[in-house]
Amino acid sequence: MKLSILFIFGLLSFAISQPVTVTKQNIQSRLIEYQHGDATLQGYLAYDAANNEKRPGILIIHEWWGHNEYAQMRARQLAELGYIAFALDMYGKGVLATEAQKASELAGGFYQDRQLMRERAAAGLEVLTNQKFTDSNRLAVIGFCFGGTTALELARGGADVNGIVSFHGGLNTPDPEDARRIKAAILVLHGADDPYVKAEEVQSFQAEMRNADVDWQMIYYADAVHSFTNPAAGNNKASGAAYNERAARRAWSAMRVFFKEIFQN
Repeated sequence: MKLSILFIFGLLSFAISQPVTVTKQNIQSRLIEYQHGDATLQGYLAYDAANNEKRPGILIIHEWWGHNEYAQMRARQLAELGYIAFALDMYGKGVLATEAQKASELAGGFYQDRQLMRERAAAGLEVLTNQKFTDSNRLAVIGFCFGGTTALELARGGADVNGIVSFHGGLNTPDPEDARRIKAAILVLHGADDPYVKAEEVQSFQAEMRNADVDWQMIYYADAVHSFTNPAAGNNKASGAAYNERAARRAWSAMRVFFKEIFQN
């Protein structure tokens, strides 16, 4: 994705990292520090401590602002649904953007180096896979905006997971032929009025999936623009990035149905 487009993504939602909270008594969460090359990263694990059995693991990839409270909140929600969830860190421990220009710089390095993007995401997947309660045969990855793009790139890299879910993520890739390496089922949840993911990009993505014979779905949500799942995006649809409660609810429901299908539970 070109940096000029990235800068426009500054209209996307932002949530400042907040102290860890627990929504239910049996939901436990903790920060996990890990390494990828020279980078020290810090992710967030959440799971139901009342369940002593292995369960499907869900990897969460954050927006271009970095690993923040929004990603952690999604991890807790997934833990409440019975999954073990890990919100990874793409940028580095404590690295967050508060302005669009900084977010563009942080995300831009990964957009320009898709192999690094895949490898950094794979490091987070390894942390999730190695957890005591993770069923390594039942794994999925979800991502929001930049995270959606990253989730799709992880799939194109041949990640051994059951499913990939992109929430209002970018769809382009420099190497469409890599789609032949995809092992996962793909679910793309897309704002029908998203001005930042152009029709040509959508068409190219669909052709990529068809040509590679991927098991894929794409759902469009009426009246939804970019970042439609995050309340912090506000309600100014004219900006191109805004929260849409109905679309957000429907998209989360579609993800849950998708998980039941791929995990067969």
